[in-house]
Amino acid sequence: MTDANKPAAGTDTQWQAVLARDRDADGQFVYAVTSTGIFCRPSCHSRRPRRDRVRFFDTPTEARAAGFRPCLRCRPEDAPAADPWPARIEHVCRLIERAERPPSLATLAQRVGSSRYHFLRHFTRAVGVTPHAFAEARRFAAVRHQLRTGADVTRAMLDAGYASSSRFYASAAPRLAMAPASYRAGGAGQVVRYATTASPLGRLLVAATPKGVCSVTLGDSDVQLESALRREYPRAEVVRAPRAVRTWVRHAVAHLHGREPQLDLPLDIRATAFQWQVWNALRDIPPGETRTYSDVAATIGRPAAARAVARACASNPVALAVPCHRVVPVAGGTGGYRWGRERKEALLARERKTVA
Repeated sequence: MTDANKPAAGTDTQWQAVLARDRDADGQFVYAVTSTGIFCRPSCHSRRPRRDRVRFFDTPTEARAAGFRPCLRCRPEDAPAADPWPARIEHVCRLIERAERPPSLATLAQRVGSSRYHFLRHFTRAVGVTPHAFAEARRFAAVRHQLRTGADVTRAMLDAGYASSSRFYASAAPRLAMAPASYRAGGAGQVVRYATTASPLGRLLVAATPKGVCSVTLGDSDVQLESALRREYPRAEVVRAPRAVRTWVRHAVAHLHGREPQLDLPLDIRATAFQWQVWNALRDIPPGETRTYSDVAATIGRPAAARAVARACASNPVALAVPCHRVVPVAGGTGGYRWGRERKEALLARERKTVA
């Protein structure tokens, strides 16, 4: 059997990058088509081949050595062409942040000289959410900042661009995880109960509101973990109450010892729709297995949103319950982890051992 006729190799992540014509994958590998004898970069706009006719190579040199020719359309041996869209998207993001009211999709597309369809596709691919969702997130961040710095609720609402109180209470207020007036006071009136304990991965903190678990964190000391919790709720009644959260602490510790492969806790956390999509996908990853950021992006129907998936993983407030440690880079290795790379490596090793 000749090299050109060998069975297709590669990973699902590489194939998803080809299907999505992902520019971010250019330079990481090339793919060759056995029926044509040609190899291309992942973003090539030529007709997509059948999966069973595709082989993957780390470099163009390897593809040539296997007997394939470079594509004349995408020129995979040249340095990847500069993509103009990142600068355009950055410009649009700044426009949205400076605007008193969220600009329309047509206005934003016009500012970068694009059709609404192509602008929306590129923006969503780069940022992970639509321009409207991005504008809402920025307005929400502005409200949260205003409330944290002492502004009254009405002032914060108007300064952030909400034209009416009904609009504000329908969209932004539910994401504060408490009443806006309470959040303005740094959580005043809100009771957050927590406990810390020893675990196989250092100190463990579990905190909860009356609605459910709001924080699961790992660290080197109780002082470090408690300080982080109090910074999140600077004026809430943050109470060390081991009896109140002992059931959830016991489940978390049992999980770390391998006695509960899947940690299922009642959660009281707030997030964007995209973050919830990502976190729910993470909870579906079986213990002992991993997925790449691109895999998760493909799972939620956003194959080009790997970077946005990574940001969602980094913002996860409940370690273990939302297993962001099971997501790794496509390039190999374990990648970063909010609670330390060594803890991530240890978690993965424990899970592989438990299910073996």
